[in-house]
Amino acid sequence: MADWELRPASAVDVEAVAELRAVVLRADLERLGRYDECRVRQRLRERFVPAHTWVIEVGGAFAGCVALRPAEDAHWLEHFYLSPHLHGGGIGAAVLRELLERCDRDGIPVRLQVLQGSAARRLYERHGFTLEAEDPVDVFMVREPAGQRSV
Repeated sequence: MADWELRPASAVDVEAVAELRAVVLRADLERLGRYDECRVRQRLRERFVPAHTWVIEVGGAFAGCVALRPAEDAHWLEHFYLSPHLHGGGIGAAVLRELLERCDRDGIPVRLQVLQGSAARRLYERHGFTLEAEDPVDVFMVREPAGQRSV
């Protein structure tokens, strides 16, 4: 696995993140009949909150991002995108593990939304996320903090 690090995001990161989102989600959105060249980027711009977002860097270069947005009863894992050439190398799992450890220490559940049929769902299931609800486009998952999950 390549060396990676997380750094806090800033407002200047929004365009790089929006572009990465368009690349990463394209195949799944096309499969679901939902890809729109402009909308895929605009939705990110509208929801990007640097205070809740980290940039993933590999070798000092932009490689992805992830957000952990606080909500009333949980944190929402959002905008988790990694450059396709890094998929399968363990970086995504390591980043996810680090964020989940933080939430476990604080006793906070984590929720997320993933597209139907996305390979990312397997990553989330390996890390303890379970199905909460689904519709024809989205799957909603939750992970209780370690020590509070049923075995």
